[in-house]
Amino acid sequence: MNQCHKLFPNKQAFIIFSLYIILFVFQGVFVTASKTVNGDYDYNTTLVVLLSELLKLIASAFLYTYKRENKPHLFKAILINYRLLLLYFIPSLLYCFYNNLAFINLSHYDPTSYYILLQFRVVLTALLFQILFKKKLTLIQWISLAILTGGCMIKNFDAGTVNADCEQDMWSQIFNMYFLSINFQNFCSCLAGTYNEYLLKTEGSNVDIFLQNVFMYLDSVICNFFILTVTGQLGTMFDDFTSLYDTFVILIIVNSAVVGIVTSFFLKNLNSILKTYASALELIITAVVCYILFKIVITWFTVISICLVSVAVGLYFKNPVNNASPVNTNNAKDREPLLEVVSGK
Repeated sequence: MNQCHKLFPNKQAFIIFSLYIILFVFQGVFVTASKTVNGDYDYNTTLVVLLSELLKLIASAFLYTYKRENKPHLFKAILINYRLLLLYFIPSLLYCFYNNLAFINLSHYDPTSYYILLQFRVVLTALLFQILFKKKLTLIQWISLAILTGGCMIKNFDAGTVNADCEQDMWSQIFNMYFLSINFQNFCSCLAGTYNEYLLKTEGSNVDIFLQNVFMYLDSVICNFFILTVTGQLGTMFDDFTSLYDTFVILIIVNSAVVGIVTSFFLKNLNSILKTYASALELIITAVVCYILFKIVITWFTVISICLVSVAVGLYFKNPVNNASPVNTNNAKDREPLLEVVSGK
């Protein structure tokens, strides 16, 4: 019970943790269901990411205004905290790369393999976490991370192939351009998540979390417009809107918006290390869900990997990292209504 309290300081924190896992499993399922029979997408994925970020921005701005009380007007608050707005360009650009790479990599990996390969971010997140927060992990925590990484490495022996019908040697299946792509996605995820937590708990510790979300998603919209411009898709963007009239595409956009807001709650009240373990737990649920819905075979490599991930998660849950947000009067006032929104109170 004491360990559980160390991991989840209150009931709302556990709700946030559970929501994060469930919503990300849904996202993987929705993206997979939106693919064509050839494994491609018949819609503009960059436009979908842009619309998701725009929806997050609108939702965050609404929630800040709704819960504003005695706080400054939104535009005045942006001007007052302009430095924080500029700092959020770093995680925003990284998340922009991450979100766009997710579509590319999911088109070449089944969801279970995709999520297992993403677990390489665990060790990188731990290293960045130690650097930014100057907190050293314990030996038990590193052992847990090593077990988790081992599970990821085992899965690579049947996860790296782009086309399951192609007869390639083992090493070319593992080390191909998509393997490099998913590891770059890992790097973007690690640095963005850890730096986002850093901003939430240091530079922006006295700033309303919904206002910080406005900064994040305003910068994200700008970054995605930049990506559309660089790739030459901005001119044809409006022509691609008709391809978005699909149930799963709409679900992707809405679910992604909710995931983004829940993630900010997660990093504010928990930490980026626990976030990587939450992502690992998605493996177990995703494997079962995708087997039921898409008949994606669960191989022995996957079973062994999931077992190792489960052991690593269990070991960590007994020895969690404590990196609570600094408590002060302003934070306490801000945090209560935020958690009420998530818990449905």
